[in-house]
Amino acid sequence: MLSLSPPPPAPTPTRRPTLAPLGAEHSPEAALSIHDMTVAYHRKPVLWDVDLDVPPGSLVGIVGPNGAGKSTLIKAVLDLIPRVSGRVLVFGKPYRQQRHRVAYVPQRESVDWDFPVSALEVVAMGLYGRIGWFRPVTRRHREIALHALERVGIADLAQRQISQLSGGQQQRTFLARALVQEADLYLMDEPFAAVDAATEKAIVRLLQDLRAAGRTALVVHHDLQTVAEYFDRVVLLNLRVVASGLTETVFTRENLQKTYGGRLTLMTEAAEALAREAPAP
Repeated sequence: MLSLSPPPPAPTPTRRPTLAPLGAEHSPEAALSIHDMTVAYHRKPVLWDVDLDVPPGSLVGIVGPNGAGKSTLIKAVLDLIPRVSGRVLVFGKPYRQQRHRVAYVPQRESVDWDFPVSALEVVAMGLYGRIGWFRPVTRRHREIALHALERVGIADLAQRQISQLSGGQQQRTFLARALVQEADLYLMDEPFAAVDAATEKAIVRLLQDLRAAGRTALVVHHDLQTVAEYFDRVVLLNLRVVASGLTETVFTRENLQKTYGGRLTLMTEAAEALAREAPAP
């Protein structure tokens, strides 16, 4: 298997996770419900009392400055790191009971791309939950994996070693691996980071296809200029949830200022300067 870099060590919980029923403010129909979740590294909180509902069939961007806890939120939902307190439900049940309904696309930097395996074999790994460990991958399974590679536009690279793929092609491979799982909830950690324009368009199309099929995607995202275009809902995060909801309502300069502080002004000025210097089309 491809190896993921181990998560940072977490502290010993100072109190037992909260197991009380979710409050009335949480919808039992939510694809993901997070109730009063706190996560800490070495006793320093990196997420504090996060309360969040993600409706089914939505594309949700998680936005915030570096170190805001965006990736930590995804990993805590997946039980990859322990929570100090709080409760997480996926379609009304704990993640361990709903694992088959969730697909995860990790940050590309966290993967050992030197592992000797082809793109097709990586995608087939997404079928292991259906195949079973230590059982052979059949022709039918390979056909499913190849079809997923076709959907992300790199079927011609199926037999290429992953170390020989470009960054964008590697990202598409991991997206295809998530696709074959036929999940109801997709958790993606910075899938747009450092990819080429063609790959970015392919990811956007994929997200739109997932939404059209009634699937839910929660995506860590860093490009403020494309948030309103790509996502119908947004979570503004900086240690706590600053705001969450429909993008047209929540993604405002006031909320961004609360999330980024003075850094937002610097980012805006830099973006405007680049726009002025860009050559006319």
